[in-house]
Amino acid sequence: MARIELSGIQKKWGSVWGVRDVNIDIADEEFVVFLGPSGCGKTTTMRMIAGLEDPSEGEVIMNGEVMNDVDARDRDVAMVFQGYALYPNMTIYENIRFPLRMREVPKADQDALVQRAAKMTELTDYLDRKPGALSGGQRQRAALARAIVRQPQVFLMDEPLSNLDAKLRQAMRVQIKHIQRQLKVTTVYVTHDQIEAMTLADRIVIMEGGGVQQIGTPDEIYNDPANTFVAGFIGSPPMNLVEGSVTGGVFTAPGVTVSGLAATLGERVVLGFRPEDCTVGGSDPHLTGTVFGVEPTGDLTYLTVKAGDAMVEIKADRDYRADLDTPITVTFDPARICLFDAATGQRLR
Repeated sequence: MARIELSGIQKKWGSVWGVRDVNIDIADEEFVVFLGPSGCGKTTTMRMIAGLEDPSEGEVIMNGEVMNDVDARDRDVAMVFQGYALYPNMTIYENIRFPLRMREVPKADQDALVQRAAKMTELTDYLDRKPGALSGGQRQRAALARAIVRQPQVFLMDEPLSNLDAKLRQAMRVQIKHIQRQLKVTTVYVTHDQIEAMTLADRIVIMEGGGVQQIGTPDEIYNDPANTFVAGFIGSPPMNLVEGSVTGGVFTAPGVTVSGLAATLGERVVLGFRPEDCTVGGSDPHLTGTVFGVEPTGDLTYLTVKAGDAMVEIKADRDYRADLDTPITVTFDPARICLFDAATGQRLR
């Protein structure tokens, strides 16, 4: 299969930067997800791996070979797009077989490869149908089967589940991860959906403004964010961020007091804590405020608390109920508190 290295990759159109100084080493058989908001450079980076865009600077390396001057068709990668890109006049069988015909795979081998890919994607009963007769999930599986049948060194997937509803997306996530583990193919996956990233990835590359903000496993990204962008992007709801100051090891902000911190005296900092690391009440609460919103969801209750000008999200017990503007106290888990520099947004260690 393939190891992919991106060394000092940059992409610029005139004075407009698309990607800035990206350095990533993707191991053989690894599943890496590029995650970030629209326009952050994640798709452009993937297109440079595919050979559909030329880097302005830097090198794309596969298995130790610099690929900058290698045509896309010769890089042995298979792409799955947001749009299914199926030929509407062909049956699903012919759509899956099409890459084999283009690569002049012997006809004697084609049927076995198509049947194998169809079985892996649970499309065996639909091979004689045309794309218009299939659901969105089935069409996306057909696009995936067409990539599988090529037996490439690398899968590149550009937001392949964006057109599906929530239930189908969950089912397809499970299927994609299962297939990738079976085939042991190095996979680069682009999405703006943090749930996809957290559930699929071996490692996540979080991008913003064309640059890499953090690279790590899902657990590392979630539990140890490198800056306020990552902290505020990952999680549903994301990490609460409250700006204040530290004096004598005590963080203070309107309605919030946390002691025992090791930040520099008088330092302007941002206190970060996740909604699930909060408890309503407690003998020595860290936050005092009022109930601004209560959202029961069945398995838990999302609680919005106003403390000064800050809005804090809390995951409370499923049975918790309170009237709006009710006074409330909240206690944090001190072991899970994060501190960030208020000026740069970088994590304070």
